[in-house]
Amino acid sequence: MNQLSAEVVDADLDTASGNRIGFFERYLTVWVLLCIVAGTVLGHWLPGTFETLGGMQVAQVNLPVAVLIWLMIIPMLLKIDFGALGGVRRQWKGIGVTLFINWAVKPFSMALLGWIFIRHVFAGYLPAAQLDSYIAGLILLAAAPCTAMVFVWSNLCHGEPNFTLSQVALNDTIMVVAFAPIVALLLGISSITVPWNTLLLSVLLYIVVPVAISVVLRRWVLSQGGEPQLQKLLHRLGPVSLFALLATLVLLFGFQGQQILAQPAVIAMLAVPILIQVYFNSGLAYVLNRRFGVPHCVAGPSALIGASNFFELAVATAVGLFGVHSGAALATVVGVLIEVPVMLSVVRIVNGSKRWYEAPQT
Repeated sequence: MNQLSAEVVDADLDTASGNRIGFFERYLTVWVLLCIVAGTVLGHWLPGTFETLGGMQVAQVNLPVAVLIWLMIIPMLLKIDFGALGGVRRQWKGIGVTLFINWAVKPFSMALLGWIFIRHVFAGYLPAAQLDSYIAGLILLAAAPCTAMVFVWSNLCHGEPNFTLSQVALNDTIMVVAFAPIVALLLGISSITVPWNTLLLSVLLYIVVPVAISVVLRRWVLSQGGEPQLQKLLHRLGPVSLFALLATLVLLFGFQGQQILAQPAVIAMLAVPILIQVYFNSGLAYVLNRRFGVPHCVAGPSALIGASNFFELAVATAVGLFGVHSGAALATVVGVLIEVPVMLSVVRIVNGSKRWYEAPQT
């Protein structure tokens, strides 16, 4: 895997309490790389097929991508108990730090990093016509906090499960009303035209409707068979969600195949601001939690939630706003590529620094 040896990753996974990260999730970066290769090759060999798939859209929503995004998002949202919102008061300091990072720091720091690297440092090496689109994709990636994968990261750093559940439920609730305004504000600051109708439609399709479906379905399943029945359903839907993610990547890289083959270094350049953003925001959240005397079991998941992204929503919104062939779609997919190895490295840092974190502050 990109930044961690297999031995280090296995050690982190084996020492985690509770459920371990699954085999497919553990090597998600490997599957993503394979899908990138497959999609790029297929897009080069079968341009007509991908042109047809790219043209299957209604109201600027690409139908194949929309279906796959729903298959990704709904199983993940089923894991979230929105009834846990009542517990946010118990860890209000950690909740406050995470909210500050997620909504007041991360989107704006990413917009700044995009401006620095895409418009200036790498501008001469990127397609000039796509610069705005790349920045838009980075902003979309940073404007939505992660959901289901956070439970994995929290578990690996021995995080307080009730805090993680409360924080994720709260973030998803905030996303319903805050995602569109923040994206519109930052795109406007970046001098990128905001198609408000499409943005609001994306929020409706990929946040409001999936959340409503997951809440109703979760309650119904619990009423039929309780927690065991819900876990059984989640176990069955897990492969569906992963398959949908990988199929989406094949499609998106098929659409982008010609551009990637022409300039393969684009992916590496887009990864730079994403990497900086992850380590900056996770580090800031971790230090702030220590400063406020928050327990390590809360500070760990707080840092991880503060740094990770709801890339499924970002991909869907990028496709809806800018199209399947856009630089925005490509930028969000790069976020998927580096998510697992980078977040596992953050988990390792959090676990390895526990003694320092709990030492008396001078």
